[in-house]
Amino acid sequence: MILVIAEKPSVGAAIGKVLGASSRKDGYLEGNNYIVSWCVGHLVGLADASSYDERFAKWRYSDLPIVPEEWLFEVPKDKQKQFKVLCDLMRDKRVTELVCATDAGREGELIFRLVYNKAGCTKPFKRLWISSLEDSAIREGFAHLRSSGEYDRLYEAALARSKADWIVGINGTRLFSTLYHKKLVVGRVQTPTLAMLVEREGKISTFHKEKYFNVHISKDNLTADLEKVKTEEEAKAIAAACDKKQAVVSSLKKETKTVNPPRLYDLTTLQREANRYYGFTAQQTLDLVQSLYEKKLLTYPRTDSQFITEDMESTAHQVIGIVSRKLPLFEGITHEPDIGRITNNAKVTDHHAIIPTVQLEKQDLAELPESEQKIIQLVAMRLLSATGEKHIYDETSVTLTCEGYEFKAKGKTVMQDGWKAIEHRFKETLKSKEKDEPERSLPSLNEKDILSSVVSSFTEHYTSPPKPYTEDSLLSAMETAGNDAFDDDTEKKGLGTPATRAGIIEKLVKGGFVERKGKSLVPTKDGNNLVCVLPEQITSPSMTAEWENTLMQIERGNADADKFLSGIVGMTSELVKAYPFLSDAEANRFDTGRESIGKCPRCGSPVYVGKGNYYCSNKECSFCMWEDNKFFTSKKKKLTKKIAAELLDKGWCRVTGLYTPKRPQLYDAVIRLDDTGGKYVSFKMEFDR
Repeated sequence: MILVIAEKPSVGAAIGKVLGASSRKDGYLEGNNYIVSWCVGHLVGLADASSYDERFAKWRYSDLPIVPEEWLFEVPKDKQKQFKVLCDLMRDKRVTELVCATDAGREGELIFRLVYNKAGCTKPFKRLWISSLEDSAIREGFAHLRSSGEYDRLYEAALARSKADWIVGINGTRLFSTLYHKKLVVGRVQTPTLAMLVEREGKISTFHKEKYFNVHISKDNLTADLEKVKTEEEAKAIAAACDKKQAVVSSLKKETKTVNPPRLYDLTTLQREANRYYGFTAQQTLDLVQSLYEKKLLTYPRTDSQFITEDMESTAHQVIGIVSRKLPLFEGITHEPDIGRITNNAKVTDHHAIIPTVQLEKQDLAELPESEQKIIQLVAMRLLSATGEKHIYDETSVTLTCEGYEFKAKGKTVMQDGWKAIEHRFKETLKSKEKDEPERSLPSLNEKDILSSVVSSFTEHYTSPPKPYTEDSLLSAMETAGNDAFDDDTEKKGLGTPATRAGIIEKLVKGGFVERKGKSLVPTKDGNNLVCVLPEQITSPSMTAEWENTLMQIERGNADADKFLSGIVGMTSELVKAYPFLSDAEANRFDTGRESIGKCPRCGSPVYVGKGNYYCSNKECSFCMWEDNKFFTSKKKKLTKKIAAELLDKGWCRVTGLYTPKRPQLYDAVIRLDDTGGKYVSFKMEFDR
């Protein structure tokens, strides 16, 4: 029998249906000589630092840097059941070979290989590589399974990425958290991303607006402008000099311009436009596209390509017809699609661009959540636009000379709407302000025409500061970060990958370093402080972009994973050496003024005194002890600040005067903190012997 391992149960079910594995078992499907199971995401991951040595359970500067000689891998408690299912299946004597059917990308490869290696499996396996979960795509993929060896380099790059993130994250986070007495999360990608937000916020906060003036002359329906006059006096003088005077057309230039259709969506571009049009976060968009992929309505989401391959041309034709029929918004669009524009085999590596599938024909779109309908509509609009006709317009540039001053005007006349008509239809459905501005046309003019008795005026304006980053503009900045540090022929990746950028933004928000204000992403006080205290090698987008580029070269077989990791270890060791101590004033930079009674036993962050509780200052940590918790109130005691502090310091505290209804007198006992990491903190009682 052949064991097929997918990444998620829903994907496993889709594959099982096609293969005829219809008999449901506990954690897998079976039938037709196939067993189909799944990983439920990352089943196996790199072990925590404390797994290497018990002393690493506490965060201390003296233990840094922590760099494993032999890497350990572990299975989270909540995933051990499914891991055991896979182990048993791999050891099943009926199974002679496996198929890796996890998502076709760097992380999917890592998920399967870590499970395969942790289970100690040595049976041969092949790779399923598909970009759609449609039945036809699955059948085609199984008819052309690929050799596992083709993806060894992809696994090397994925594992190197994982180890690099562990080394930088564990050491950087512990180093700065112990120095500043607050959990400060440092990450290989998230820290330079935060640095870009802080830099932009700095430019906004230090911006000094400057006043300027624009002078205008008008005649009938023509207005021309002289812009950026520095003083009001000068603007007044120019307006006074030109008022009721004649202006001459000193220059007239007509140009026919063409705007080619846009490319298809890759994940980052789709996330950007979903943020711009709908206000969706990058993570929301990724989740929605993933859901639609699993419903077989969209192709694979985690792609960085904006093209399809030649063998998909007939499918693209078919999908365009379906979209035009199924979505009332695009009804009546009759252009002959230019499929050649979106076809380029050389620009499709792992996966092609995101497009709808033919499964859309059978789907009642009204049954989908509104958010998923919006994504379908957006992807469909881009497919129709990308295969549409060119947008052609005539642009007229005019210079009017009046009393020695030159005033300029521009006008546009659309000759062929082309793909813009499709985009315009889409924008008209939006509630937001994303509408097309009306075209401004100029009256018929010739050079040396004289306009008599023009009317002059001037208006006051101010220079504008840079705009805060939105998820749209931040994703764009992450995509191109550090590019100026590379040669033109270098294959660039910026910060992170299309699959990871959304998660990076969410980590910064959840960690309390960035907050959302409307569509804007703004660093918090802690975010600003963190970037201020970190050295350039950690905050530099160009260095992280260089690492990302090296990981890609490892995928291609053009770089060495061990050499890459040696560089990461060297940089981390130098970082630890550079920060042996801090002054008291600097160490208290992150002090909030709240009273701290000890360190959290789960994450090492300060535990603060709250209203009726003692809580961990780290927003991602759920540790909290309540004054009136059930354990203490049942003994007619309150968890006082003194007891709480002692429990945090030593793990136990001797408490007197405890009550029990079973005995007439009060008693004393040792109360021990018995925290298992769950939602509620537990305690247990011990008696002197």
